[in-house]
Amino acid sequence: MNNTQETAILLLAHGTPETLDEIPDYLRNVTSGRPLPDHVVEEIRHRYGLIGKSPLTEITFAEAAALEASLGLKVYVGMRNWKPYVADTVRQMREAGVRRAVAICLAPQNSRTSVGLYKRAAYAEAGEHLQLDFVDAWADHPLLIQAFAERLQPRWIELSRAAGNNLPVIFTAHSVPCRTVWSQTSIPLPGDEANPPATPARPPTPQEPDLYPQEAKKTAQLVAAALAPAGLTAQDCYFAFQSQGASGGPWLGPGVEATLTALAQAGHKLVLLQPIGFLCDHVEILYDIDIAFREFGEKIGITVERTESLNTSPTLIAALANLARGALQRLGE
Repeated sequence: MNNTQETAILLLAHGTPETLDEIPDYLRNVTSGRPLPDHVVEEIRHRYGLIGKSPLTEITFAEAAALEASLGLKVYVGMRNWKPYVADTVRQMREAGVRRAVAICLAPQNSRTSVGLYKRAAYAEAGEHLQLDFVDAWADHPLLIQAFAERLQPRWIELSRAAGNNLPVIFTAHSVPCRTVWSQTSIPLPGDEANPPATPARPPTPQEPDLYPQEAKKTAQLVAAALAPAGLTAQDCYFAFQSQGASGGPWLGPGVEATLTALAQAGHKLVLLQPIGFLCDHVEILYDIDIAFREFGEKIGITVERTESLNTSPTLIAALANLARGALQRLGE
């Protein structure tokens, strides 16, 4: 087997069920086995039923095919919460003779409640037989920012002209439970020893924050800045967390509904949403925004529009290729 065949790329995504009957099992994976009330499971089934089917799996494989064509290397796909599971894909890679791989999580903003779990799953199955370089944070990658800006700028200009004024933009990212933003101790992840920090690590400290909220807002700020030459100002931009779950306790806010309400009360009749925490269409886009937020907006007198998801944007694929090449260089060293 030559060196090229021993090297591969692994894209990691959330995963989604193929049928409505699979949703209970899928949700158990999402909650790590914690049971959800029957009415919550039925509500999720209802949402998936309204959108027909989440295209997340198909889009992720399409992204993998485009990246494979760009790099000339085999690109695998592993899902955290549904088939093909991360562990099964990493095992397949090992059986195929892959010895070195770059793992890229398709969640640019790093959170231990999402990216951290992908990382653990990948390293646990890789063991000593597969050398991994895990790309776990790329919220400010220039090509990612460019890809979002390419989706936002033409739509914002079009709608602003129609409205006769600068349209407000709400950047959104997936909310997480507030309790997960602070941990009792810093827990090193597998593989961290392969990428030591530039400065000596300090001892674990109580309540070390998860930087996910800051990273999400950083992406939004950089995308907004990219549109400054087109006339977008800081006063036109808002940030909100969406898709709060059904588990107990508070979730990160402000929520989209509260932000829409404030804008409606300020006299706005139209708003544009750009989800910068999601790379492709999924239930959070096709239901939460396209159905739920639009229906909420109608009730309070404000029309909700959104930008097109990145999906297989050539600029997104270029960003992934750039991340992969940088990691491959580290593996070679």
